[in-house]
Amino acid sequence: MKFSLLLSISKTHLLSRKKQTIIAALGVTFGIGTYIIMMSFMNGLNGLLDGLILNRTPHIHLYNEVQPSEKQPVDYYEPYKSKTRMVESIKPKKIQVRIHNALPLLGFLNKQKYVKGATAQVKAQSFYLGGSTQLNGVLTGINVQKEQELYNLDDYIVEGTVEDLAQNEKGILLGAGVAKKLALKVGDVIQVATKTGEIQPLKIVGLYQSGMADVDNVQSYVNLEMAQRLMGQSNDYITDINIKLNDMTQAPKLAKEMEETFNVTAVDIQTANAQFETGSSIRTMISYAVSITLLIVAGFGIYNILNMLIYEKMNDIAILKATGFSGRDVKWIFISQALIIGFIGGFIGLVLGYFVTTIIDNTPFDTAALPTIKTFPIDYDAKYYIIGIVFAMLSTFFAGYFPSRKAEKIDPVDIIRGQ
Repeated sequence: MKFSLLLSISKTHLLSRKKQTIIAALGVTFGIGTYIIMMSFMNGLNGLLDGLILNRTPHIHLYNEVQPSEKQPVDYYEPYKSKTRMVESIKPKKIQVRIHNALPLLGFLNKQKYVKGATAQVKAQSFYLGGSTQLNGVLTGINVQKEQELYNLDDYIVEGTVEDLAQNEKGILLGAGVAKKLALKVGDVIQVATKTGEIQPLKIVGLYQSGMADVDNVQSYVNLEMAQRLMGQSNDYITDINIKLNDMTQAPKLAKEMEETFNVTAVDIQTANAQFETGSSIRTMISYAVSITLLIVAGFGIYNILNMLIYEKMNDIAILKATGFSGRDVKWIFISQALIIGFIGGFIGLVLGYFVTTIIDNTPFDTAALPTIKTFPIDYDAKYYIIGIVFAMLSTFFAGYFPSRKAEKIDPVDIIRGQ
């Protein structure tokens, strides 16, 4: 039988029961729409939280860690090598905080194909002086342009710009928590003291806020040369090297190799943020589970409606079979009805999902913890829309397939005799 004829009969059946057809389509619409809204919002939120942590975290962090020696002097004493040795109250060995041959190492790393960029830092324990108030802090000297290029520093600046720090040798990008405690603002001058006793007045060119209070209450940035000068060191004094890779998944393997090759401590991003990544994975899993459940519920709604439709259309099925339609034709009539409902409901659901997510994306989101975030985060990834329409078609196909098999096996003689 021609498909166009079967489609025409399907359309007639759907239009003759408009109320049921609309309810079935709405079930798909709200299922798909809710799926789009939830996935776009949840993944947008995950992206925001990941960005706050991961965007400012290097894929591999190189530094010298203070730790006790693995071997103590007694381990080298020949007569005791075969005996059990116990050493208590071990003190950390004296090591240099600076990375040995940091500049050649930095040049070598930046030439590697797997490295997107490597940048140097100088971290110094410091004190922020404000009148009689003295606050502990961490002063980080950075290559401003590199930091902006690799880690989007300007996303965390609530006042001032990256260029202001780059162009001002004696400028400081002050943590928002420090500024609040000392009642300081952009343009003021703050006295900064290091453990070497050096005191340097620095002009506040901007305020930095990461969204994590523990960081914002101590962290500030200055130019790399200024940090070296405050520490009384030359321009080859570097305490940390941050590396961003082209492929983040290679970080654990490469970190282990670098640690052995360069004799430094290397921490990869997965190790540094293991708990955070676990939380992000769980949130994503929950959002997928809830969304798929909504789509399945919509599919069962269509199944119930089509099942009832078949019982109501028993006479029509008998007439169709009596006039030459095969059981296969009848089956495809009901499957096509389900697919029509799925396509129309799914398409409207995509439009509904996009419309609502656009509203959410433009809804103001004001919080003191994240001042650079102005609206609720939304992820407009096309894969959610593709998954939504594909699932709508599949769920409605199976929702129509099982009832249609029942219609396929109906004997028209039994129906007519029953009448």
